[in-house]
Amino acid sequence: MKRFHVTGVCVPDRHYMVDLGKKVDTIIDEYISQGAYFTINRARQYGKTTMLNALERRLCSDYVVISISLESADDYFANMEVFVNGLAMDIAEELRRNHVHESIVSGWEQKIEGSYPLKMLGRKITSLCTQAEQRVVLMIDEADKSSDNQIFLGFLGMLRDKYLKREMGRDSTFHSVILSGVYDIKNLKSKLRPDEEKKYNSPWNIAADFHVDMSFSAEEIAGMLQEYEEEHHVGMDAAGISELIYEYTSGYPYLVSRICQLADERLAGTEDFPDKQDVWTRKGIVAAELMLRKQRSTLFDDMVKKLADFPKLKRMIQDILFCGSTYPFEEDNHLIALGVTFGFLKEHNGMVAIGNRIFETKLYDLFLSEIVMDDKLGQIISIERNQYIVDGMLQMRLVMEKFYQHYIEIYGDSDQKFVEKQGRKIFLLYLKPIINGTGNYYIEAQTRDAGRTDIIVDYLGRQFIIELKIWRGNEYNQRGEKQLVEYLDFYGVDTGYLLSFNFNKNKKTGIREVTCGGKHVLEVTV
Repeated sequence: MKRFHVTGVCVPDRHYMVDLGKKVDTIIDEYISQGAYFTINRARQYGKTTMLNALERRLCSDYVVISISLESADDYFANMEVFVNGLAMDIAEELRRNHVHESIVSGWEQKIEGSYPLKMLGRKITSLCTQAEQRVVLMIDEADKSSDNQIFLGFLGMLRDKYLKREMGRDSTFHSVILSGVYDIKNLKSKLRPDEEKKYNSPWNIAADFHVDMSFSAEEIAGMLQEYEEEHHVGMDAAGISELIYEYTSGYPYLVSRICQLADERLAGTEDFPDKQDVWTRKGIVAAELMLRKQRSTLFDDMVKKLADFPKLKRMIQDILFCGSTYPFEEDNHLIALGVTFGFLKEHNGMVAIGNRIFETKLYDLFLSEIVMDDKLGQIISIERNQYIVDGMLQMRLVMEKFYQHYIEIYGDSDQKFVEKQGRKIFLLYLKPIINGTGNYYIEAQTRDAGRTDIIVDYLGRQFIIELKIWRGNEYNQRGEKQLVEYLDFYGVDTGYLLSFNFNKNKKTGIREVTCGGKHVLEVTV
């Protein structure tokens, strides 16, 4: 029986996985068939190794495919002679696996000695590519794991030189070279030393730009779920569930598979989801997403580490999340490029956006956890939390009323600049411990700017819509009410909540109820 898989390579015969056929076809047609050298650099756990495996399976009938990894090759980088001999041993093993003639394999097993080991390695490559009956493709996974950049850059320089000579008809070398890793090869220096002057002198400037989208679309996710449905007959709406998973993940491969794995293996059979058909619902997927975010993982551990290593990137993300700051998307900007490399950032309508909803909520949780211990509001909530849950359901009206009371007591005299910058952070600090462990929340990115934010809370299948905004007069407030009503219509909810931060000298604060467009709105002004 197949299973959902999130560690290591996914194998079609053993694991439920998205059909990579179209992506593989594109890579072969647009890159490998053209003899291109290129780099697949994507964030951690983005399916790079699985993609290389799928490529190898497809190519093995027409090419000699040498597929090696530098994941555990740290000892190769003691010096250049050690490196080339280690690499030669790996290539010899791959040639034997490809059933290349033993006379060629034995040549690779002979130790490289002398003053110019890299040049000798280059001669071996020429000999191989001249004698082999098929064209040779080299794949190197974890290419950015090298502990000594200069040695690896020297190797890339040799490949570059042979590539250029091949183009001029003066050498024989690998038909195509694929390097896979998190970092683009030209950014290796910045990976190892975040505070070092950035150097972009990589010899990998021969590489073709790689534009294949490796994220999963909702349709691709649906294809995987349909395969599951055909085997288990749980009666799921594969298209609807895939759309929901995509909303949370934006197609990030690990997150897609992990949500499915948790739903299938951890939630199915529990008290809330007794049977598999119970978990393949909106409620089940929401619960799986919450479980994913609550668990420690190497992906989230790496997120914490990267933010600590790059404090300027961390401040940029905090400004986007809490202050509604906007940045034009310019990947030549080093901070933005790093954020994209790690999967934290993406481009949306020409602007910088957070990579996906799960990362966004995880980042909110992380940043809020760093300040909650020193926050008076957070200390109050830790004492009063239980009163907001009645018969197992969140009482959002009471949350808003109590927030008004506590806010006036603690922040009522704060100046405008403080609240404008901290308003949404203060509210989320109040909200998070109330729903923590049972409910989810996320920020609607389409409406987030310096003056407005929509928060959607999902608590045991029931949704609550809260709009946060800066008070800019009655007319602006009425537009806010209309926008909120439109949002309530979209979500099929009858009641919404409007929280306004008013900085007028003669401001009128308080709580009132209004009916707008047939919807009930509780307005709180502080």
